[in-house]
Amino acid sequence: MYTLRFDMRAPAFGGDPAELYAAVPDMCAWGETHGCLAAVLCEHHGSDDGYLPSPLLVASAIASRTERLALTLILILPFYDAVRLAEDIAVLDIVSRGRASYIMALGYRPEEYEMFGLGLGDRGRLADEKLGMLRRLLAGETVVQDGRRIKVTPQPLTPGGPGMMWGGGSVAAARRAGRYGLGMLANGHVEGMREAYESACRKHGHEPGPAFFPDRNTPSVTFVADDVDRAWSELGEYLLHDVRTYAAWNPGNETSAGFSHVSTIDELRETGKSHVIITVEQAISWVRAGKVLTLSPLCGGVPPEVAWPYLKRVGEVVLPEAARPVAAESA
Repeated sequence: MYTLRFDMRAPAFGGDPAELYAAVPDMCAWGETHGCLAAVLCEHHGSDDGYLPSPLLVASAIASRTERLALTLILILPFYDAVRLAEDIAVLDIVSRGRASYIMALGYRPEEYEMFGLGLGDRGRLADEKLGMLRRLLAGETVVQDGRRIKVTPQPLTPGGPGMMWGGGSVAAARRAGRYGLGMLANGHVEGMREAYESACRKHGHEPGPAFFPDRNTPSVTFVADDVDRAWSELGEYLLHDVRTYAAWNPGNETSAGFSHVSTIDELRETGKSHVIITVEQAISWVRAGKVLTLSPLCGGVPPEVAWPYLKRVGEVVLPEAARPVAAESA
């Protein structure tokens, strides 16, 4: 069991962006027939390394090449016009036959808010306004606002609209998820988040939905190797770029999963918990324990020709072996 995460970073020393983007639907089509549960697409803007700014477009490309693979899109809601976003979500829901779901988030980089001409301090208000409108439109309502009559056509294939969760790393984010009756996907485990989420759900007449509060040490990027030393030599600079960029965007953050405060490849290997390279045997044990491998095959701009063997090792070696009955120990 594994997921494929793509954020499309392409630093100057990494793979060619056109080749990286072309590899995504290929990898998802292959993964669909080799045990992949879902493709996860992330969003950021104005990053020097070209971080994916348009998950909806990439999701459409994946949907056209797959039939069953679930698609999860992480969107920074304040940056969107709610009406246009509802239309795009509805069309993707039809194109994918209901396979796309969404994790809405506020975002946190001042540079991105400046790029869109918005104030970082207004992000909560913007999210509330847009989330309410978005959900009503996807549910088929005709909304009248400021004298405008707004109705989204075509309607989503999924009754009531696609699945939606709220993402974030604060108690306030947990309360927002609960207020709207959404599931909660935290990017860390801040004390009190789960209690705040469940309390807000019930206060606003909702039963708590699925909620995930990962530990700081939960790996966000996993590679499986035959030779771990050789893999670190081959992949280390890409993983370090990814982890250092996230850390630079989150100074002083000691709670969120997904990055480590390190400065060298050796330090990342020895002390980092967010980006890991494990053996085939470790991966088999992980899967047999019912855990999901979080693969990010193009992490930090890993060229596709380098990434493919690591991906195929999971689908062609790890999963078949993990599915074999474990021999009983002799008495």
